[in-house]
Amino acid sequence: MAIDKHETPMIDQLESGEWPSFIKGIKRLRDEHSSERINGMANDLLGQLETSYETRKGYWKGGTLSVFGYGGGIIPRFTELKNEDGSAKFPKAAQFHTIRIQPAPGMHYTTESMRQFCDIWEEHGSGLICAHGQSGDIMFVGCEDDEVQPAWDKFNEAGWDMGGAGPAVRTGMSCIGAARCEHSCFDEGRAHRTLLNAVQDDLHRPALPYKMKYKLSGCANDCTDSIQRADFAVIGTWRDDMKVNQDEVKAFVADKGRKYVVDSVVSRCPTKALSLNDDDTLEVNNKDCVRCMHCINVMTKALSPGDDKGVTILIGGKRTLKIGDLFGTVLVPFMKLDTDEDFEALEELAGEVLDFFAENALEHERTGEMIERIGLANFLEGIGVEVDPNMISQPRTSSYVRMDNWPEEAEKWAKRQAG
Repeated sequence: MAIDKHETPMIDQLESGEWPSFIKGIKRLRDEHSSERINGMANDLLGQLETSYETRKGYWKGGTLSVFGYGGGIIPRFTELKNEDGSAKFPKAAQFHTIRIQPAPGMHYTTESMRQFCDIWEEHGSGLICAHGQSGDIMFVGCEDDEVQPAWDKFNEAGWDMGGAGPAVRTGMSCIGAARCEHSCFDEGRAHRTLLNAVQDDLHRPALPYKMKYKLSGCANDCTDSIQRADFAVIGTWRDDMKVNQDEVKAFVADKGRKYVVDSVVSRCPTKALSLNDDDTLEVNNKDCVRCMHCINVMTKALSPGDDKGVTILIGGKRTLKIGDLFGTVLVPFMKLDTDEDFEALEELAGEVLDFFAENALEHERTGEMIERIGLANFLEGIGVEVDPNMISQPRTSSYVRMDNWPEEAEKWAKRQAG
């Protein structure tokens, strides 16, 4: 059956650029899909989008929508565009809800599972899938009221769980890590599941002041953007010397030239910890190295992380809300993640942070904003973590050092270094 296509001159312009356009994907569903229901949903979605571009207003409103046993995970979207008689102007997209599904750690999928996703969503939804949204979830976009529960039942039967939404623990993210990346410094997948499995009730039944998010990256490249977007960020690092293969350094210099190595590697070290010797070997001042990963990224064969690997844990990263963007603050400078006891300690620390946040944060306040309000010292005392010099934002510009209780503090430091 032919569809009476809506005229969309404004959003058509989004197809003219050099980058792939989501409008092309929606039009493909409208024009080429075998399902008349999906054709109609795509057509009316384009009509509503065109109206928004013309008027510079959004016409989606939220609401309450859930599935049995869950309090969150569904993002309701109802149209506000109505005809004079109260009927929806674009009826086939009048209900366009999103179902969030938690991804596999590291976002590993089989081709069978991807086909299964597509089959379920073509049967119950619009056919639009975003893998992945900024939340980290697999976003199944565009579903009517009556199809939400049947679609969820099939996702769940296939072994997938609902993602987080609302004032709750949100879906966690981890990079591909040790499965494919030589820079990985810990077992990202295990840590991911350790953290999320411990808080399923807080994830599925929103009861927090606002959202709490865990993200994990295997090294300081931070491929999950955890430092700037996660309340609790786990970053892989090492505390011994970076490994240097001098033969590979010489081969790299011979291939690229000394000027390239100086301009693109040595001079870009943020702490000036690198120097190129006359014999084309690389000298590293490991005490000044901040593990930023730049030199390792450029000279992957020649340089690699050290052997004494673990994680740094940061707290309070977030995007703009009440007080603007915040990067994470160092909470634990270094922590091993090798044994069962190490992972239990990680779970316990995350639990302390979550409990403190639940009891002390204000409504619609992220962890970083709570810390800004009450002070880092009070937060550390509340979760039972001792102050560490590595928590200072700018240690090289600190204008004073407190000497009271110096012997006791020095003894504590020595014990931490030994253990």
